[in-house]
Parts: sequence; structure tokens; C-alpha cells
Amino acid sequence: MPQRDDATPPRDPQHIIDDQARRIAQLEEDLRRSEAERQRLRRENEHLKEQLDAARRAVSRQAAPFSRGTRVTTPRRPGRKAGAAHGTHAHRRPPTHIDETYEASLPSQCPHCQGAVRRVRVATQYQEELPVQRPIVRAFHIHIGACTQCRRRVQGRHPLQTSEALGAAAVQLGPQAVALAVLLNKRFGLPYGKIAALLRDRFGLTVTRGGLVQAVHRAARQAHPTYETLCATVRGSPVVTADETSWRVDADLQWLWAFVTPETTAYAIQPGRGLAQAAHIIGVDYAGVLQRDGWQSYRQFTHAAHQTCLAHLLRRCRTLLLDYPAHPFVTAVKAILHAALTTRDRYLAGTISAHGL
Repeated sequence: MPQRDDATPPRDPQHIIDDQARRIAQLEEDLRRSEAERQRLRRENEHLKEQLDAARRAVSRQAAPFSRGTRVTTPRRPGRKAGAAHGTHAHRRPPTHIDETYEASLPSQCPHCQGAVRRVRVATQYQEELPVQRPIVRAFHIHIGACTQCRRRVQGRHPLQTSEALGAAAVQLGPQAVALAVLLNKRFGLPYGKIAALLRDRFGLTVTRGGLVQAVHRAARQAHPTYETLCATVRGSPVVTADETSWRVDADLQWLWAFVTPETTAYAIQPGRGLAQAAHIIGVDYAGVLQRDGWQSYRQFTHAAHQTCLAHLLRRCRTLLLDYPAHPFVTAVKAILHAALTTRDRYLAGTISAHGL
């Protein structure tokens, strides 16, 4: 049994506690610094990933900026390629009907030397022009009566009317004007202020932005049964392609959902990206083929047969090959996907039968 050296006095327990406390405090400080450094590196990593994604998108971007940052010393000649790849020159076809005909007569003297001019031939040029339009102002004399049994008020309505409002709201936009406003706002994204300016400057129609908003809302209510029919058609389709993208509503982030079939496309703006929003049109029990990307909400359609979008898979392959060039597995997957698309194109072109698939 080892003997204790009597020359070394035992340490004071309080000193031991103080030493351990200082060591713990030092370790906690080191841990705090390590966590701060980890958070800094995480933020830096996310920033570098964003820069890398932006650089990759810039390589494939077709719109401006047109320059990719480096001037080519020997640039290719602009324009079409020579040879078989040149293609055919397109031109506007002559119109099938003529509304107006004008004669462009020869001058009596040559504009260069004032000599006599004789006619050689007559050529024809066509011009397609927009008509000068002015608003058509319609007055509807609305007959108002009362039911002889229930005494309720009854008024007539013409098929060309877009509203039953009278009094201060008796001046309304016609169906063609409302349809144009809906088209400009919903398909082409033109704000209501610019639509009002276009109607005023081009057609002489004076309307406020608020009036356009109310007219578009009325059109939406009238088109709601048609929208429900489109959604039912998509819901009953054997194959549906679904996708979603961010969409701002009054500066708040929402999501535009699109459900596409070979014949019908239905949209829905929803406040989220969960299963409830994904199932808003097709229903959570959809049992057809759902073609989609890798978003987790789509995987919760347990009754459906799933087909991952090949474009997304090919994009992932290209991204992986940028980081791991010539990786055998990624290269093989990319080749299989391209072969599948080639087989599909051959089938659609009629060079391969359904039996050959």
C-alpha cells in the first residue's frame, strides 16, 4: 500500500472547487467561441452556396445581361449558320381578304432627272392595320316591376349587360372592355393603373382603377362555375402534372399552384405549400398518375402513382456533374433519362409502336 508523503500537505477543498470552477468557465468560454465560429462558418457556407447557384443560373440565362463577363477574342459571325442548318426565311403570308384598296400612282416625272416615266408593271403590297376605335355607348331601358303575388321588386336584364346596378353605379363597362381588362391584368400582368391609361389613350374609355377592380371581381364571380368545371375535369384526369411557385398577394408570400392535364390547366393561389393546399383541386385521395417534383407535400398522396419530373432529375444530374465531373453513377442516370426521353419522342413521332415500348 503506497504511503502518503507527509511533506505534501493536503489541498484545501475550497481551492479545488475554485480551480474546477475556473476550468469550467474556461471550457464554457471555449464552447461559446466555437459555437460562434460554427455559426459564422454556416452563414458563410450558405452565402457561398447562394453565389454558386447564382453563377450556375447565369450560365444558362438567355435574357439580359447579354454578356457573360468575358469578351471572346475570335467571336463567331452573327446571324444564321450556313449550309443545311440555315433554315428557311419566314415572312408574313398575304392576307386572305382585302378591306380597302388604294392606288399608288406613278409620278409624272422622274424624281431624279425629271424625265418622262412609263409604267412597267404593278406590284401589290399589303398592310394590316388596327382600326381606329371609339367606344360604343349603349343605353339599356330597364323595365322595373313588382310581383303581383309576393310584391317583390323585379327588373329586366339584357344579355349584353354586365351588371344590374342602377343609380350612381348605372354607368358600367361592356363585356368586351371587361374581357380586355381581365386579359391584360391576369395574363400579361399589367397593373390596373396602366390598363386605365391604355383604355383612355387608345379607346377613349375613362375608367378608374377601382372601377376596373370591381369589374374584374364581377367577371370572376360569373366565371366561377366554369372554373369549378375545369377543376373537376383535372380531378378526373388519369394523369396530372402539379407544380407550385411563389406568388405575392398584397406583398405577402403565397403560392401559385398549377395542375395540368393534356386538355386542361387549373390554377389556385393558396397561402401555403402543405398537403391541404396541394389537394385543393385534385383532392387528397387522387388515384391517378401524379407527375411532380421532389417537394414533400406531393409524397403524401398515398393513393396516387408517382412520376418524378425528368427535367428536375436531369437538372440535378447537371448540377452534380459540375461538382463531380464524370461521376459514373450520375453519368449513367443521365444517360438512362436521355434514352427514356428519346424513346418517348420516337413514340410520339410514330417511329415506334406501343408494343415496341
